[in-house]
Amino acid sequence: MGFLHPVFSAIRRLFKYDPRFRFAFIAIACLVVFAFLSIFSPYDPRSSYYAPISQPPSLKHIFGTNGRGQDLFWLLTFAMKNSLIFSLEVALLSRIIAIVVGITAGYKRGILDQILVLLCDSFIILPLFPLLVFLKLIMRQMSFSTLAIVLALFGWPWDARLIRSQVLSLRERVFTYSAIFSGRSLLSMIFSDYLPHILPITLATTVNNMLWSLGFEITLSILGLTPLDIPSMGTVTYWAIQQQAMVMGTWWWLAFPIGLLVLLFVALYFLFVSITDYINPKARIISR
Repeated sequence: MGFLHPVFSAIRRLFKYDPRFRFAFIAIACLVVFAFLSIFSPYDPRSSYYAPISQPPSLKHIFGTNGRGQDLFWLLTFAMKNSLIFSLEVALLSRIIAIVVGITAGYKRGILDQILVLLCDSFIILPLFPLLVFLKLIMRQMSFSTLAIVLALFGWPWDARLIRSQVLSLRERVFTYSAIFSGRSLLSMIFSDYLPHILPITLATTVNNMLWSLGFEITLSILGLTPLDIPSMGTVTYWAIQQQAMVMGTWWWLAFPIGLLVLLFVALYFLFVSITDYINPKARIISR
């Protein structure tokens, strides 16, 4: 696990010197703790009408209740947990594909590289949103796990090209030729020599992919194309819109989920920008 040392070192430096990263790290940590509270919820997230409907925030119901008689605080802990898990599933699955394709294309080069680059370009130009709607119409019932797999299958091409370009450069370094002539295995060289260079880019693209997948989840949920009985940040917003929260004057139905979403998106954006600046020598703001 020595290849992870540069990542931990970068995180420490970013937290110390970059206020954007520090804000993002603290905000995401708070949201993770908020999601973790779902373990202690006294209510089943799928049950309804266990509390008075449309009650404003109070000591008993911190975020108030919605039109389905659900406590918004506890409901949002489940929603945040499910949305974070969903975005992580998409990001990790697509990172695995991107790393395998990027390293293979960059290291092998030749015809295999051309085929993999053509495959990347083919996935990039596909119109994803209409395809997702079409799949939903065919499958009738698309679970969040299925949606995560589908998004992961479309979320890797840009990042695979980035990794490929990095590996193409590493392939011409002296340490690569030394490793080849010394008889080291390809896997040994990838883990010890290539991954320390690839991981910072992979980490940055992971955060970006989480933003991308969260945007899709929220959009599809608001359109009613995801399982609406499972709480997520998108489905909670869907039910608030369906029950005309703004018309009814029940502002808390939308204010708290949207507030948490804004905090999550801003934190992830700052995290992505700070990491990108750190790994870009021309934009690096952290002194050595």
